[in-house]
Amino acid sequence: MTTSPMGPPEALASIAMVAIAADGYLADQEGQDMTMLLSRMALFSDYSSDALNRLFNVTLNHLKQAGPGALVHQAKVALSQDLRETAFAIATDLVLSDRTVTPQEQAFLEDLYRILEIPSPLAQQIVQVMTIKNRG
Repeated sequence: MTTSPMGPPEALASIAMVAIAADGYLADQEGQDMTMLLSRMALFSDYSSDALNRLFNVTLNHLKQAGPGALVHQAKVALSQDLRETAFAIATDLVLSDRTVTPQEQAFLEDLYRILEIPSPLAQQIVQVMTIKNRG
């Protein structure tokens, strides 16, 4: 894995990638959900569909090479506190989008908010809102 520093878009995509892989496998639908979710963000407004797909593939390769823990820690360095909160919200949304949370995904979210230094009450609020969002 390259050790060059990530920018905020790569960091957010990395955390999203770890989130969709947290249950031990990557479904095509999860990759599509991740790409769609990121494409709606201002941070990715200059990314074409091809550029987002390339970012997805690069991020997946980084995950395979470095592992989830190293990738999250590398991403954390590239994110402001506000974007760490955004990254946690995106990760939570992706984990909850299939309305089934595995024990691995639950553990991932619990680890992620601590690693990203999100205050526990805010993390709980984000999880609650994303649970409501993904009910329908």
